[in-house]
Amino acid sequence: MTAALEVVTVSLAPTRHPFARALRRPQFAIGMAVLAFWILVIVTVSWWAPYGPLEETGARLQSPNGSHWLGTDTLGRDVLTRTLYGARYSLPTAAAVIGLTVLIGSLLGALAGFRGGWIDTVIMRSSDVVLAFPPILLAMAVAAALGPGLRNTVLALIVVWWPIYARLLRGQVISIRHREHIEAAVSVGVPKRRILRRHILPLATTPVLINATMDFGQVVLLTASLSFLGLGAVPPTPEWGVLIDEGSRNFYQWWIALAPGVAILSVVLAFNFLGDSLRDLFDPRGR
Repeated sequence: MTAALEVVTVSLAPTRHPFARALRRPQFAIGMAVLAFWILVIVTVSWWAPYGPLEETGARLQSPNGSHWLGTDTLGRDVLTRTLYGARYSLPTAAAVIGLTVLIGSLLGALAGFRGGWIDTVIMRSSDVVLAFPPILLAMAVAAALGPGLRNTVLALIVVWWPIYARLLRGQVISIRHREHIEAAVSVGVPKRRILRRHILPLATTPVLINATMDFGQVVLLTASLSFLGLGAVPPTPEWGVLIDEGSRNFYQWWIALAPGVAILSVVLAFNFLGDSLRDLFDPRGR
């Protein structure tokens, strides 16, 4: 008796780890290198910086020279030193905003998508009200009402940013909760909280992670914008927006605003590179 045999070829080569695959992408490697640089600066700048961030080191408004590579500002403080110390304010502020908005928005979005009904209506209409305003204008209004300061900047940006993640996770939860394995779990009596925590949220977190990575640079830019307008960090804090504001008041001393501007540009580009790489990495259609 003749039997029909189907030959299946199985690759025995080990699957490359996603992070290793990502490192092969130039954009991802560049983004990680820039991020590692700024983390290293945040941790170690006080050990090797030649001057203090508030130290008056010489004559005011010196152009770049051997002693001050990026010159000095209106009070004789070293611009390069203040820019490096500024990473200790700008980047942790952005990290706090992204972390809290992801947490708040994801919880509200998951609740709206899973429970539905009036809860979904209240949360989504609230997010629509916030999204109806341009982010910078709403952030300015909230920051002006709360007063200047980095803590109030964080609160203002959380108010602006949480609806993005609420709507994103709500859409993910709605698309996942109708899949067969979720219906099977419901049919056997698995508690709803366990279904949401163990079977839905792990499948919905990848888009949130990618979006948070790409939003980090925008939050850094918006934080600097509020400080530039006098609604964020206040002098003499060496926050990047404060430094650019000082540079704008001394237009012909271009070096004062150059360093913090390049720092912001590097962070924005780095996180855009990371977000694009993660999106391509986790996109099954691309694979």
